[in-house]
Amino acid sequence: MDAFYASVEQASKPSLRGKAVVVGGLGPRGVVATASYEARVHGVHSAMPMAQARRLAPNAAYLVPRFQLYRAVSEQVMGLLRALSPLVEPLSLDEAFVDLEAGGAAWDAESARLTGARLRADIRAVTGLTGSVGLAASKMLAKIASEDAKPDGLVLIEPGTERDLLAPKSVRILPGVGPATGDHLRRAGMTTVGELAEAGEDELVRLLGKAHGHALYAMALAHDERPVVAEREAKSVSVEDTYDVDIHDRTRVGLEVRRLAGRCVRRLREAGLSGRTIVLKVRRYDFSTLTRSETLRGPTDDPAVVAEAAARLLEAVDTTGGVRLLGVGVTGLADYTQEDLFAQAAGERAGAEEPPQPPAPAEEADRRGAAEPDHPPAERRWPSGHDVRHAVYGHGWVQGSGLGRVTVRFETPLSTRPGRVRTFRTDDPELEPADPLPLVERRPSAAAGPVDAVGPAGAG
Repeated sequence: MDAFYASVEQASKPSLRGKAVVVGGLGPRGVVATASYEARVHGVHSAMPMAQARRLAPNAAYLVPRFQLYRAVSEQVMGLLRALSPLVEPLSLDEAFVDLEAGGAAWDAESARLTGARLRADIRAVTGLTGSVGLAASKMLAKIASEDAKPDGLVLIEPGTERDLLAPKSVRILPGVGPATGDHLRRAGMTTVGELAEAGEDELVRLLGKAHGHALYAMALAHDERPVVAEREAKSVSVEDTYDVDIHDRTRVGLEVRRLAGRCVRRLREAGLSGRTIVLKVRRYDFSTLTRSETLRGPTDDPAVVAEAAARLLEAVDTTGGVRLLGVGVTGLADYTQEDLFAQAAGERAGAEEPPQPPAPAEEADRRGAAEPDHPPAERRWPSGHDVRHAVYGHGWVQGSGLGRVTVRFETPLSTRPGRVRTFRTDDPELEPADPLPLVERRPSAAAGPVDAVGPAGAG
């Protein structure tokens, strides 16, 4: 998918279409998750500190992610892919490998090209968004082709042309070649894939070691035998928050850990999973990161069990000097639970009170760069870009808030022109958070082709 988060935001907000949009954490330590192509013209890119992005593109719209909506749209796209083949390997919300031959959707270059063209049309019909398709004989080459196809394109690498296509490209396009390896190869006089192939396997093994050198030489020759693996199982479920200001109060740290444990369990339950090992992550004021874990007798999805285990792990961590990031995760996943684990979590404390349940979750997206304290409850927060509904004016989204005021633009994805802007008190009783609206108009399934049969009803 092309600039996925930003494209979803543009599709849902008519006033932002064709304009620079940056999605990410808006706090002082926030980073860019996705930038629209209009923002990329100014040099903004993913993983860039948000403060730098604001300097480069001061007039862009800066929005907090809405993962609820992104997941729903992603599932619609993944549904289209699964209709093509049983072998779909998601890499993230916006990217996946598909084995077209396994599903009978393609058997040669021309049938693959036709399938890719239909897929792009179906994606646009179902989501209103654009996707780029790379077609090739291997995962590595398909990934490279998809990057060459962006935005909103299709590139097919014809069989037999692979080595000629790769030869002039930078070594950085190959999987596993990051900045450090790239610099190492550059110092050895190799900056293109063709130069890697000419150097030979022995030289690459000498420079990089046996495993890495052998793999890199094979890729330089366009060899990639990795199969498409359907629905790789999740190895862990975790959540974490980075805080605008380091937390020094030990009690506050403990409350944050309990809240994170509650969010983690909610994600576990949404996935129908449980887990045996509880993991606590603490990044301190000096950027040192500590990880502690505890393995239970059996898998659980009980929030009390996970919260108690995380609290015990915290007891062994020195937070003197302040904490800038906290995370709670669960590994050793299973699709069942062991119901008697609360006794283990409670330990030997006979008659101890059950820990309070964490508060209802804020949207996960609002946790990047600015975490919400559990106590005391402050005035209602209105994350930029998130959906609201007013009793009089209807559906809209937050353009900004501060000083006790929130500014809302009232428009929907189906609006034909930008909506009106109004400002309210943050505690206005007629203004409430709302769920995202579908990006495209729902059509009756009986009148639609196969594209309407994909995606959960009401998703998006």
